[in-house]
Amino acid sequence: MASDLMTQCRSKRRIWHRVVEGILALALACMPAMCRAANDCPWLNEATAGGLLGGEAVGSYTAEAAGQPAVCTFTQKDANATRTLRITVEQKADAHMQVATLEHSCGPDATPMQAIGNEAMTCTADDRKGGPGARAVGRVRDQVFTITISSTLKGDPSLTREVLKSRIYTAAEQVSGNLF
Repeated sequence: MASDLMTQCRSKRRIWHRVVEGILALALACMPAMCRAANDCPWLNEATAGGLLGGEAVGSYTAEAAGQPAVCTFTQKDANATRTLRITVEQKADAHMQVATLEHSCGPDATPMQAIGNEAMTCTADDRKGGPGARAVGRVRDQVFTITISSTLKGDPSLTREVLKSRIYTAAEQVSGNLF
């Protein structure tokens, strides 16, 4: 009788362990869906954008539609400033001409970006209120991209000219690499 009782306890314990293992396996299988980022930007994720902007960033994505480019916008806010990284990508039959037009808008401070897509350039893109900014323009095949990093804080210590130059280059590397 004691051995029957022990057998029943072991059997119940095994069933309980299997139920718990099944629940844990189901929870682990569903975890990637629960942890998925809300931003669907195909060229940059929120973590990378946050690193480029200097803090946690929140992103949004709008797909290309009827003559409008696809747009990813990442925003990082703190007590003093709002920093924004904006990426646009559109397919153009005349991509070379489109890039030439965009480069012309950069003015005399346009600087070629080596090893970034085709015909990539960078230039300053300061906010109208005096906040610092940088822009990259280029193409990969027939896809034209523009990337802008800006701040609303004039003289933003987190986005000096040198820092902006480095970060816009990193963003352009990421975007052009993902367009290939």
